[in-house]
Amino acid sequence: MLTRRGYLPALPAIMIAAMTVGAQSRSAAGRIDVTEIKVAAEINPRTQSIAAKANIQLRAVDDKVSAAVFELHNALTVIGVFDPTGGRIDSTRNSQEYSIRVNFEPPLAKGDSKEIVVQYEGKLTGAEESPVYGIKFAAIKPEYSFLAYPARWFPVAGYTADRYKSEFVITTPSGYKVVSGGLDLPKPDGDKISTTSSFSSDTFGGSIAIVQNEGKKVQSGGVTSTIYFRGESAPAAESWGEEAGKVLAMLTTQFGLAPSSNIVMVETEDGAPNGYAAPGMLFLSPKAIGKEANPKLLANQLARMWYGMLTSPTTRNHLWITNGMARYAELIHTEQTVNAAALENELRDTYVEALTVDNPPLIQSARFEDYSPEYWAATAAKGAAVYQMLRNVLGDDKFKELLKAIPDKFANKSVNTDDIRKLASDLAGQDIGYFFLQWIESSGAPQFKLEYTVYRTGKGFRILGKIQQDLDTFRMPVDLKIETEGNPEFKRVEVSGPASEFVVETFGKPKKVDIDPNLRVLRMSATTRVAVSIRRGEMFFEIGEYGEALKEFQKALEVNRNSSLAHYRVAEIFFLQNNYQSAANEFREVLNGDIEPKWTEVWSHINLGRIFDVTGQRERAVNEYNLAVRTRDNTQGAQEEAAKYLKEPYKRQRSSL
Repeated sequence: MLTRRGYLPALPAIMIAAMTVGAQSRSAAGRIDVTEIKVAAEINPRTQSIAAKANIQLRAVDDKVSAAVFELHNALTVIGVFDPTGGRIDSTRNSQEYSIRVNFEPPLAKGDSKEIVVQYEGKLTGAEESPVYGIKFAAIKPEYSFLAYPARWFPVAGYTADRYKSEFVITTPSGYKVVSGGLDLPKPDGDKISTTSSFSSDTFGGSIAIVQNEGKKVQSGGVTSTIYFRGESAPAAESWGEEAGKVLAMLTTQFGLAPSSNIVMVETEDGAPNGYAAPGMLFLSPKAIGKEANPKLLANQLARMWYGMLTSPTTRNHLWITNGMARYAELIHTEQTVNAAALENELRDTYVEALTVDNPPLIQSARFEDYSPEYWAATAAKGAAVYQMLRNVLGDDKFKELLKAIPDKFANKSVNTDDIRKLASDLAGQDIGYFFLQWIESSGAPQFKLEYTVYRTGKGFRILGKIQQDLDTFRMPVDLKIETEGNPEFKRVEVSGPASEFVVETFGKPKKVDIDPNLRVLRMSATTRVAVSIRRGEMFFEIGEYGEALKEFQKALEVNRNSSLAHYRVAEIFFLQNNYQSAANEFREVLNGDIEPKWTEVWSHINLGRIFDVTGQRERAVNEYNLAVRTRDNTQGAQEEAAKYLKEPYKRQRSSL
């Protein structure tokens, strides 16, 4: 059994991408701002084809702009680029970068506006290589179609950064319906239907779906959800609509009035991300839909209606603002609907994932490969950690003000880290630029070392101590919890530089002093170091880099030889490599370890049973399956799996290694 956290498929490479040649060429050509896009597209689901014309209004941001670069799916052939009168404009296609370069002669002066027309056609069946490697964002099928913004199914400049007004006129054969999160106006045209989807404010319009069935409308908490699920997913529509209303109501208390009280939900297909949010619209994969709604996925995606759609980062270097808030919305949901213990566990998982990537700092997020494991670990997990720490610095009330102030002040605009710093400093009543310097512009996390001595005084006890850590520029308030013979006492210490001294007076005799007891600071510890190495190993495992995965798991075991999870992950690799003796040894080490998490016990017994079945030792296999049953742990269907192999022996699977 593999336990994997996250809403999106892993990519086939663990890497930090260098700045692309395309980015360099865009810089050399000069910056532009796309102000409006109008696309007229004829889409035929039966032939899985698209023929389109995009009218693009742009403005030169720099002086002497000689060219503009637009990203466009490689499966789409550019017929030509023209001016509004039909005159051809020089352009070149770069398939390696999924782009077209449009050359301007003479160059545009700063502030100049220009309209270009891009005519293109092609097929998007879903089998083509996606611009976001390994993740499907477009598929035109006879039964259904979905075309999301990241697919670059129309010319895109300034991906995820350049906001624009939009109008999409989609023509389909009769019998099909176009849906989006915008204002959809269908108009019959003989044996065809033309539907206009428009956004009058600057956002990221252009994500649509084409369906044949009527959507199911669900009212919940003042929210109307129109849900287009198919086949086995259809019965789950009611659950998703009900939960969407609850989650949106919860987020409204955090972020302010929702950008829209109507939500469209559309089912995609396998290979697409579990969830993708567009303005007023959610795309959900069949696997994510399941039998009932996933409230955490809804919290993550619906938060993007404020942080991502209503406001968005000025550049991809500031993606922590939106991706971090989407992940933080999951923590908010857990805090408000479950309990403190669940929130603490989720915080720990988030911090561990954040610490798997040390470089580059968040202010250089544009260097991460889009949708890669590192991209999510940094911009989402570390971004969420930044918000949690900022909450600690500001206090709950001021932090809530900040969460509402960001989408309010920057509605229909872009926002960057400096904007957040100014807002947070105003609320704090002092410049807290040091916080952003540490967590956004720098890399690394502290590892605290606590030294203290207790003295008796006339009124009780005095603790003289010192907090040491290894980052020279570090500055953060850090909480101490002092366990005494009476009630615990708390002290906040301003830690600055490698060593900070403190004094605490207590009435009761101190028994123990804990540093940062409530996970207020993203930091390393021996326990965290083990968890981080295991998570890094899992990231390598997910993409088939088994040698690198083993190295990370071994690092974890060097710190804690009793880590059952580390041994389990090593055993998985040996099992996949058909190295059954080594796998069996590691599964035994799991059972002799700390049994954390608990599921490692039941699944080690099941896997030992599989090994004995493969090696012709049925009696020993049955014994292991029975031991698995006795644990009564049914994590990931363990009990059903054990019962299955008690009836019929496990058969060796053909290795794909």
